[in-house]
Amino acid sequence: MKLNIESKIVLNNGVEIPVLGLGTLHAHGESVQNAIIWALETGYRHIDTAKAYRNEREVGIGVKRSGLPRDEVFITTKLWNDDHGYDNTLAAIDQSLKNLGVDFVDLYLVHWPMSGRRVETWKAMETILAAGKARAIGVSNFTIQHIEELLAETEVIPAVNQIEFTPYLYQKELQEYCEGKGIKIEAWSPLTSTVKLKDPKLVTIAAKYGRSPAQILIRWSLQQEAIVIPKSVHKERIIENAQVFDFTITREDMDQLNGFHEDLRTSGWDPYSDKFK
Repeated sequence: MKLNIESKIVLNNGVEIPVLGLGTLHAHGESVQNAIIWALETGYRHIDTAKAYRNEREVGIGVKRSGLPRDEVFITTKLWNDDHGYDNTLAAIDQSLKNLGVDFVDLYLVHWPMSGRRVETWKAMETILAAGKARAIGVSNFTIQHIEELLAETEVIPAVNQIEFTPYLYQKELQEYCEGKGIKIEAWSPLTSTVKLKDPKLVTIAAKYGRSPAQILIRWSLQQEAIVIPKSVHKERIIENAQVFDFTITREDMDQLNGFHEDLRTSGWDPYSDKFK
């Protein structure tokens, strides 16, 4: 299938999610509102936020300022670690909806797989889905072990697993596992938090295509059939990050990019650590 900025992926419950979204981590106030407006003007239809980003209110304002109808903008937010547990999760979605100024979100994710309360938290997520407060529910930073735990004790299979996913953290086993379960991979920090944008190996491939390193990284995620949410508050970068649908990386160069894997986790948080067991 030839992708374009309007392309969507069908999730396991039939909900369609745009393949390209705008990340909003560390973006606040007027800057995040303007970024959302520029992104939506450019053709993005997917905005990703989280309670932990402390910008849900501004994200909601930005979407409203765009003038687009609510049903044309796919909004994702996430449950923070302090809100795990059945009752806490139900309260947290209500607060996020209030912050965003919406009646529902399109996707609600468990941000991190906190130890000890994952199953009761996921049962609350199922309640949220059934109540129509989220059109789809999923997880973020979950390993195979974490997902297996949910599948053994709950009813709804996560629609999405949002993970750090780049050529430098090519989580192929997790990707293939999720694909086998009907769970879509969504790539956060697809630009490696900028730390690898000057890597000579990447720069060489980018030059071959007449593209920026960032565009190569975004295109790599798309060709891995991942949803991708690059973050920027700069208008020119937001536009540039969307200009990835008029070229294709060859199989040979995809294989080369896959070989860049070095287990690079740019956030400093590792879901395989004791904190998340």
